[in-house]
Amino acid sequence: MKKILVPTDFSENSLNAIRYAVQLFKNESCNFILLNTYTPVIYHVEHMEVGAAQYGLLDAMKEASQKGLEKIQETIEAEFQNPNHIFYKISSFNMLVSEIDKLYEENVMDMIVMGTQGASGLKEVLFGSNMIHVLKTAKCPLLAIPSGFSFEEPHEILFPSDYNVDFKESHVNIIQKLASFYHSRINVLHVSNTDKLTTTQKMHQKQLEVFLKDISHLFHLVHDDDIPSAIAEFQSKSRINLLVMLNNKHSFFENLFFGSKVKKIGLHLNIPFLVIPAKA
Repeated sequence: MKKILVPTDFSENSLNAIRYAVQLFKNESCNFILLNTYTPVIYHVEHMEVGAAQYGLLDAMKEASQKGLEKIQETIEAEFQNPNHIFYKISSFNMLVSEIDKLYEENVMDMIVMGTQGASGLKEVLFGSNMIHVLKTAKCPLLAIPSGFSFEEPHEILFPSDYNVDFKESHVNIIQKLASFYHSRINVLHVSNTDKLTTTQKMHQKQLEVFLKDISHLFHLVHDDDIPSAIAEFQSKSRINLLVMLNNKHSFFENLFFGSKVKKIGLHLNIPFLVIPAKA
């Protein structure tokens, strides 16, 4: 059984992410764990005294959280009646990142699916603060679904790489599975201002080629100094349905999403985005 954690704040955006996940894995046996975390503002005040009023507030928030999760489960099960899927609910008084870390250590999930925007719905924001924290710290694959994105089968997958990763089977497992489910083609994109790869880069490219040998794939080289623009342009021209990247520390992934150019690619990233930790 695949174990998929789906954090929700009960927004339409998070509901949309759940809809995408159950459709993506419609033919696979899955446990979906619906997670809602809640913390009242007073929880963040140092040296607080917890009185009867605060306990009453916590009880009310807990009840609202549990009822919200029940409503989401009922909505999804009514829309997608799938005997392959089992739903569980976790309502937790905790910060989201801390709860996800705890659940990972307890082997509750092997994948996370989240909506990219919170309830604020600001169009210019690529990731809400929760998503940024989870992206940076997640120890398992994370699939981010853009607000309002309707499910499409991922027939064209874009996998940008600087070939500075020593590829392992664990890095490409999930891509292999999705590609085999949907008879997808994987487009490996290398953006560089030079024609030549280093000896190490060539070796890593060969490794990747071996892992993808049974899957339809193409290697692309684009000459450009601006990696975000090159990725966005390739994505739009090639009708890409899914963007996949490895999150390896001190890599171009970090520069791309946590550097000064984050807004630039954020304007173009309107497809699901799968992030795989390099230590997977």
